[in-house]
Amino acid sequence: MPASKIAFVTGGTGFVGSHLVEELLRRDVNEVRCLVRSDPKWLSDLDVTTVRGDLSDVEALWTALDGVTHVYHVAGLTRAPEWDPFYQVNVKGTLNLMGALKHAAPDVERVLVTSSMAAVGRCDDPPATEDAPLRPVSRYGKSKAQMETELRDPHDMTTSYAEALPLTIVRPPAVFGPRDRDILDFFQAVKQHVCPVVGGDSSVSLVHVRDLVEGMVDASLTPEAEGETFFLGSERPHTWQEIKRATTNALDTWAVTVPVPGPLIGAVGAAAEAWGRLTGTYPPLNREKAREIRYACTTCSSNKARRTFGYAPSVSLDEGIADTLSWYENEGWL
Repeated sequence: MPASKIAFVTGGTGFVGSHLVEELLRRDVNEVRCLVRSDPKWLSDLDVTTVRGDLSDVEALWTALDGVTHVYHVAGLTRAPEWDPFYQVNVKGTLNLMGALKHAAPDVERVLVTSSMAAVGRCDDPPATEDAPLRPVSRYGKSKAQMETELRDPHDMTTSYAEALPLTIVRPPAVFGPRDRDILDFFQAVKQHVCPVVGGDSSVSLVHVRDLVEGMVDASLTPEAEGETFFLGSERPHTWQEIKRATTNALDTWAVTVPVPGPLIGAVGAAAEAWGRLTGTYPPLNREKAREIRYACTTCSSNKARRTFGYAPSVSLDEGIADTLSWYENEGWL
């Protein structure tokens, strides 16, 4: 990326966003601006410009967007006990950003919006492609699907944001790597010699965060990617037995595969929510997540991204899991 570029990142303090910021800095972007609500977290030691505010703060957005050439919208809510927070952050927050962009940065070269494979939900013919209808099964998936729909066909505008702005949408599947907490429970279980598997030895599409952010930046710099949507997943789906093998090898341990029936995962999600209400938390495994695990598509094809901008994930499953586990151990998470 030429040195004259100015990038603006939402969600830069999070798992994927912080890795994206590091990738932009590796590519010698002239300036990286990040929207930060309070704690800069993983950004604290990086050469970035922080702008205090959130997606509901129009004044902060206008300030942050002045003169930017590329926008990377990664911020989003992944879990909440009710629908309204999902709508406010994932749908309305995205539309606030697009509205500010139209006025504060009319010459922006590309706007990359991060959606999710959860937007697809049920899929009759996996692996999912970009042509699959959106039939989400969770509130999170529904919010991402509605976000995509509103970008293309807003009910209160004559011209859509997709027509007014140079948009590219990416839909990652399950993402793993250093700083991710959502998959930590699985690794902790394997370390205790238990490998839980839901739905038999089905396959899942994964993507290491390093491959994902490289693909995101490549998509934002490719003219042919404008106006398009892309899955950015692994080279091929992986079975849970492959994931178990890679994890036990990296941990130098053994684990027993424990099949978890679909109805049981729903009960576990409900129980985790009940415990969360007592402790004032909302757990990663909840009833909505259980519904995704049971009914949503778990595999996707990245062939379109490969054809359009040469997307080629290079981190193998073994390398990615070993890298993630090493980071967890160094940070005292595992």
